[in-house]
Amino acid sequence: MAQVTRHDPEFADQGVLITGGATGIGASLVRAFSKSGAKVAFIDVNIHAGEALAGSLSGDARHPVTFVHGDLRVADQLSSAVDAAAQATDGIKVLVNNAAWDDRHDIDEVTSEYWDANHAVNLKPVFFVTQAALPYLRQAQAASVINFSSISYLLNMGELPAYAAAKAGIIGLTKSLAGRLGPENIRVNAILPGMIVTERQRDLWLTDESISQGVSRQCLKRALSAEDLVGPCMFLASSASAAMTAQTIIIDGGLL
Repeated sequence: MAQVTRHDPEFADQGVLITGGATGIGASLVRAFSKSGAKVAFIDVNIHAGEALAGSLSGDARHPVTFVHGDLRVADQLSSAVDAAAQATDGIKVLVNNAAWDDRHDIDEVTSEYWDANHAVNLKPVFFVTQAALPYLRQAQAASVINFSSISYLLNMGELPAYAAAKAGIIGLTKSLAGRLGPENIRVNAILPGMIVTERQRDLWLTDESISQGVSRQCLKRALSAEDLVGPCMFLASSASAAMTAQTIIIDGGLL
């Protein structure tokens, strides 16, 4: 029996662009918006994962899911990828700036080149993807931009200074963009995830012990998954948050 997909009138036929959508949190957002009936496109540098995700979703979706390969560190690729996504979705009403690189790095080993490379993924594209998407956001009615930051810069985490600086910068950028674009009825908000247990995090950083220790510091005594970011993101994308802009939402299970 074919799976029945429920469409949400809020997002049906609306253009949604997600950066870093091939895996992890981004992939969960791609799935959710696709199932809601939106016209979804996502940009990622990972060709294999991007093509696999788009192929797995397009058969059951109201609209085909479009994967756009592009490296957001490269200006020409960034702008052409945004344009390609917008053409595929007939415009952009919701932009989710999710792409990130949470590599660990020690203060004594960080070079100027590494610092620039880190911010070229974690901070710079948030501004320039938004800038490239602006012509489409302006054409949409009541558009929404959701930027993904992190609680890392709030926790004095010493093992990722460049990443923490970028994620703090996203909050300042969110508020500045909200001030500039609010008069054009474009809302800009941010989500700060806590310890989200994804496959990448398990492969690179998290162990059963560290997950248990993290959960013990949360009010909610369970590990958080990428799916826990779906509801907050869709809320900020929807008319339910029509009066919200320049705001941040922390999703960390109530970290103590």
